[in-house]
Amino acid sequence: MEEDESFGQERNEEGMEGEEQRRPRREGRDRGVSIKPSYFLQKPVKAGDEVDVTIEAVASKGDGIAKVNGFVVFVKGAKQGESMKVRITDVKARFALAERL
Repeated sequence: MEEDESFGQERNEEGMEGEEQRRPRREGRDRGVSIKPSYFLQKPVKAGDEVDVTIEAVASKGDGIAKVNGFVVFVKGAKQGESMKVRITDVKARFALAERL
C-alpha cells in the first residue's frame, strides 16, 4: 500500500480506499427501532376512571378481557358475557388493569 497525498488516507493497488470502502446504503426501510404509532396515541382511559364494560373473553390467567374504544382492559375474576362497572387501576402502553365495582 502506498501513501495518498491526503492526510491519513491509504490506497491499495486497485486505487480503492481499503477500510473505507463500504456498500451503498439501502433506500427505504429504516433500520432503527420500530414503534407503532398507536404507542403514542392518547389512551381512552386513565387510572381512576370508572367505565361500563362487557367481558368479551377470558385470558389464560382467568382475567376477563374487555375493550374500551378498542383498548384492552383486563378485569380480575370476571367471566365472559358479564357486563359491569369497573375502575381502572393501572394503564400500560397497550392495555389497562381494572377492578370490579
